[in-house]
Amino acid sequence: MKSSKLLKLIIFALLGTISVVLMFLNFPLPFLPSYLKIDFSDVPALLAGLLFTPVAGIIVEGVKNSLYLVLTGAHDPVGVVGNFFAGTLFVLPVAVLYHRLKGPKSLVSGLITGTIVMALGMGVLNYFVLLPAYSLFMGMEEMAIPTVKWATVIAGITPFNLIKGTIVGLLFIPLFAKLRPWLERKRASLV
Repeated sequence: MKSSKLLKLIIFALLGTISVVLMFLNFPLPFLPSYLKIDFSDVPALLAGLLFTPVAGIIVEGVKNSLYLVLTGAHDPVGVVGNFFAGTLFVLPVAVLYHRLKGPKSLVSGLITGTIVMALGMGVLNYFVLLPAYSLFMGMEEMAIPTVKWATVIAGITPFNLIKGTIVGLLFIPLFAKLRPWLERKRASLV
């Protein structure tokens, strides 16, 4: 029993570490603001959420963002908090739907649902919390202006999260198809 819990903690730490490395490998999209960057750091959290429970995916997101905060010297804590919420809003629906229905269709519907939830949730969270926090703590006073916040959410953040969820989902489906037999064996041995 103790060795199983220890193994799970080691796997969470390993996936979180892989995730933070993937977070550093990012790229902007040419038609969106340069501070919005695509990365594949949610893939390990998706694996944790599908291998264990939805909470495991959230734990990996927490490990990733905590490590990133430590490694970067906390120069953008608001962005790190935003990344945690974006990852959680994406991973949670995927893992919940997959665990309820257990099949390829549930994975695809979970990825679509996760993308929509992330895009809408981050739009609301940015408008009411994150952009005002940037204004207050990071000296970006223009982010407190309602029209600027609205334009940022509608023209930048929401399309970015829709595109990011789609790209990550399209990458994750073939990856998961290859890893699924191994994941099923590991899940059986860890439970």
